[in-house]
Amino acid sequence: MRCFDPRRVGALECDTWVTYYRRRWWPFLRAAVAVVRHAFGLPWRKTLYGAWLVLRANQLWAPADNDPDGARRCMRRFYALVASHHSESIDVAQAARLEVEWWRAHRELQHGRVREDSDERPLVDALAALYAHVYGVPPADVQLAAAQRALAMRHSDAWVAAGCPQVSVLVEQERAALVRSYAALLAAVHLP
Repeated sequence: MRCFDPRRVGALECDTWVTYYRRRWWPFLRAAVAVVRHAFGLPWRKTLYGAWLVLRANQLWAPADNDPDGARRCMRRFYALVASHHSESIDVAQAARLEVEWWRAHRELQHGRVREDSDERPLVDALAALYAHVYGVPPADVQLAAAQRALAMRHSDAWVAAGCPQVSVLVEQERAALVRSYAALLAAVHLP
């Protein structure tokens, strides 16, 4: 989980976002399997279970009348799986809370975004808090990764607002920002 290919993981995460917003759950699951495998380095059985947990958490979060407690339960199991496999001392309940908190911050920003200069600081801070907690690094070390991921979300939000077209430069911009985000994350957490 501290040694991954930022280009691959960024591109795969972009695929999960596209399929999430199109509510195409089987393609989402395929993309989630690949993200979990390449971002967290789990063996196949744990990868499949972890991807299923991520899918269920996103399905519980997706509707307007969502189930944040259910999403947190799934993400708690996911982080327990990751922590156990990598012998990381992660407070999995806190990791799940922080994960769903950035989802909340993004949704609030996404639905309240009326200007290009909307304040993304709460989202960036929520992402940095999650990264810092999961990887055991200072939040300042992962600020660039968080800021680039928030930028990717801005592109994604614009794509969603445009009706999720099949072909869009916004998806390419989203993918590029995610790759930069994962490159910055890798630089902050990599262990030789």
